[in-house]
Amino acid sequence: MNKCFPIVLALLASPAVAEETRELDSHEHGVGELNIAFDGNSVAMELHAPGADIVGFEYEAQSETDHAAIDAAIAMLAKPFDLFAIPSAAACTVIEASAELESEGEHDEHDEHDEHDEHDEHDEHDEHDEHDEHDEHDEHDEDHDNHKDDDGDHDDEHAEEHHDDDEHADEAGHTEFHAEYTFTCENPAALTDIAFTYFDVFENARELEVQIVSATGAQAFEVERTEPKLDLKGLF
Repeated sequence: MNKCFPIVLALLASPAVAEETRELDSHEHGVGELNIAFDGNSVAMELHAPGADIVGFEYEAQSETDHAAIDAAIAMLAKPFDLFAIPSAAACTVIEASAELESEGEHDEHDEHDEHDEHDEHDEHDEHDEHDEHDEHDEHDEDHDNHKDDDGDHDDEHAEEHHDDDEHADEAGHTEFHAEYTFTCENPAALTDIAFTYFDVFENARELEVQIVSATGAQAFEVERTEPKLDLKGLF
């Protein structure tokens, strides 16, 4: 993913929608995120939606029914115009569309591993300096005390690691679907609105936080199931 959607990156870096993006970092069932970028005749869209919104569950697929539901959802998410209806007068054609299921725990695991390594290196450096500052007599006492401290540290580290394992288990239970689209429009001026048939297809979805970047700047919107339409007039 993210092979041909650099235009969306400009949206994510925009101060106008930074707060909205930070809020969406926390996983909330019923609420997804849709980024849209307009550039001349080209349009790029990026969708993030909780697994519960799309297939009704977020645990790892176990049964054939679970796997079938995920496969069907990915196939549906790869059809952007069945989810986001735009005026036919715009004459838009899909250039590329892709969808996949992601785990939030997998995304966070690498950063947490780096932080753990940095913590270990810091502890080793402090222990080395402390050793140089004491004489041989103190070293004997210090070794004895350190043995006790190490036992305490080991218990603390064990408890912390156990807590981290619990957090990883929680994170592993959260999944989200990620879809990306690019299309071109012969008459982009006719892109006056988007009808979110997305809510008809995925009954558990309640809201999409929409971030848009265009020639006029960046703006953020909330599109809800009760009002599934976004007015694009004035954005070009």
